[in-house]
Amino acid sequence: MRDLLYLERVEQAETLLKPQRIEVLRQLAEPRSCTEVAARLDQTQQRVYYHVKRLVEHGLVTLVDERRVRGINEGVYQATARAYWLSPRLVGRIGQRQQRDEASLGYLLDLMEEVQSDVADLHTQAAHQAGQHSEADLPSLGVSGEIRVRPDRRPEFMADLKTALQDLFTKYGGDEGDAFKLAVACYPDRPHDEEDTIRQGENR
Repeated sequence: MRDLLYLERVEQAETLLKPQRIEVLRQLAEPRSCTEVAARLDQTQQRVYYHVKRLVEHGLVTLVDERRVRGINEGVYQATARAYWLSPRLVGRIGQRQQRDEASLGYLLDLMEEVQSDVADLHTQAAHQAGQHSEADLPSLGVSGEIRVRPDRRPEFMADLKTALQDLFTKYGGDEGDAFKLAVACYPDRPHDEEDTIRQGENR
């Protein structure tokens, strides 16, 4: 099972984005037969098989094993990836990209779209290089944390952040070595509701 599958084709998104089909896909986080999934979802085996067949056709689910049950070959299926990202390219950009202030949420949205696309392309490239069942590690770094800034010190914080980044760009801005892209996002932390807390616990 891959870590990520990036969906860039409309037919893939159309296949996935149906409530019952997503429930089937969730059940296939572990290898299961259509009979087992049907029992867990209280659905008929025929209905589950129809959904699984469509998911397999578009690479969202993989046949991982077959076993003999009562004289019949029964397929065992598993989700192709642990996470599925929908590419912004599915719709494409409507109109020209606007010139935005770096402190605006719109600028951050544009930046996140670019980072998502780059990370997905690198992940796909690494998976192809390493083979279908393993993924090569590419040198990358992700850092996340929380800071607290009083409103009256926000300009000071922004100035310090820009200075620190500019120092890095200056120090490592030569022509030698491997090229890396650096993106920094700073945004207000949102309050987590009870549903978020439950979801985070399930994902651990």
